[in-house]
Amino acid sequence: METITIVLLLLLAVILSGILSRLLPLPLPRPLFQIALGALIGLVADLRVTLDPEIFFLLFLPPLLFLDGWRIPREELFKDGKTILELALGLVIFTVVGIGLFIHWMIPAMPLAVAFALAAVVSPTDPIAVSAIAQRVPIPKRMMHILEGESLLNDASGLVCLRFAIAAALTGTFSAQEAALNFLWVALGGIAVGVGLTWTVGRAKNWVSRRLGEDSGSQILISLLIPFGAYLIAERFHCSGILAAVAAGLTMGFVESGGQAQAVTRIRRNTVWDVIQFTANGIIFVLLGEQLPVILAGATETVRLTGHHDIWWLAVYVLAINLGLAALRFAWVWLSFKLTSFGRNEQRSTPSWRLVGAMSFAGVRGAITLAGVLTLPLTMMDGSPFPARDLAIFLSMGVIITSLVVASVGLPWLLNGLEMPPEPSHQAEEDRARIAAAQAAIAEIDRVQHDLAEGRNDADLYVAAASRIMDGYRQRIESRQGNAADNAQGRRSERIELDLRLAALKAERTEIFRMVRRRKLGSEMARKLIRELDLLEARYAG
Repeated sequence: METITIVLLLLLAVILSGILSRLLPLPLPRPLFQIALGALIGLVADLRVTLDPEIFFLLFLPPLLFLDGWRIPREELFKDGKTILELALGLVIFTVVGIGLFIHWMIPAMPLAVAFALAAVVSPTDPIAVSAIAQRVPIPKRMMHILEGESLLNDASGLVCLRFAIAAALTGTFSAQEAALNFLWVALGGIAVGVGLTWTVGRAKNWVSRRLGEDSGSQILISLLIPFGAYLIAERFHCSGILAAVAAGLTMGFVESGGQAQAVTRIRRNTVWDVIQFTANGIIFVLLGEQLPVILAGATETVRLTGHHDIWWLAVYVLAINLGLAALRFAWVWLSFKLTSFGRNEQRSTPSWRLVGAMSFAGVRGAITLAGVLTLPLTMMDGSPFPARDLAIFLSMGVIITSLVVASVGLPWLLNGLEMPPEPSHQAEEDRARIAAAQAAIAEIDRVQHDLAEGRNDADLYVAAASRIMDGYRQRIESRQGNAADNAQGRRSERIELDLRLAALKAERTEIFRMVRRRKLGSEMARKLIRELDLLEARYAG
């Protein structure tokens, strides 16, 4: 019963965080409210969640990273692939070395290997935290795609560095050659598992659907199981389960581009995944907050590990680590943008300091940092306590909260009026796709109505119905084949028509509910009619 109670409290906190973030006039992202509510639960309720890092990784990261990989625009990911790899791999190694040496210099009581381990867990940005910031701060699309791509890929490099830092702390030895080979195995093996499993499962379920028909419930369940399967198989072979989940999501986008799933399956599946994303994201940050009172309670003992007795020294260390992370990230991003010119066809010039600053502030740390630091072992090989473990956990939590607060305050200021390098308009691409789809629809309607009407006495009914439908498609084509001014006028006319349709749908729904209340319409028939109206509104509002 206690476990069920904890789960229900976590879900309630997620709901309340959404209400508070909209109710209070504070420009803070939802994760900060969730951390605060989690801390309140930890203080008031006599409940404690023992956060097992392995279970935490398994329950939360595979589905969320899978979904991010599935939904991220693949073209944008590949277009800025060089910049993303520089940030996801080069910046992580640069940060581990630089911040590790800085922490060891600042806190000599922390062994160098442990300092590198702490630097490894604070080096990767968190895709969940980045997405949460983006919901409150209007980050430009291209910058957001780079941040999402970086945070999807840098987890593996950061956790591999953590693994070797822990091994060095336990054994006192380190081999650069072994580390490089192991990294290749971890990365390539994880990607291979994710791609192979998703492609195989996709082919199998398409074959079953063609033979036996499609069951939307089973299709949704398969999509839920794929990330967990990829993660577990990869970890079984000592590869990166995180990269396996990301690769599975990216592959899922290619598999689903065949369009074999039914419309009802896609609609229901999107809804299920949206709920999972909202719930899991929220619970992660509530759990972070729930751990906070326990960590703060041991602050008096923790600060003694540094050779000081005043608790405020811990705040100084947290601030110094955040400044170090920001400085290294600023330098690396500036150099990366200088070399890549933030695009292939752009002239090489000095990057805007505001653009580089925004990219630096957006390097938010989150759940992966906390879960990673909790994997630090409790004891050494000889049974003695692992050095400075509590201190590393405290500093990691401080870095997470500080990065969230700084990004929430600093990003709106930096992004206000920021001009990104010009992006090509996608309007022409959208118009071509809509015209091609409309032409294919007209051809198919003409073929089907001929087949259905052949040899029938009421063939004129089929012709009239086909003509009415084709007129709508022809109007869509005409509104997009003129000059720019005519096309703009046509889109404006369509927008007006959509607004009128939405108003009409709401009026229909209101009248149906009124008839139900007056018992002029049965509940079963009302559900059928409301479902039809809801689907139409979702189509027009989307």
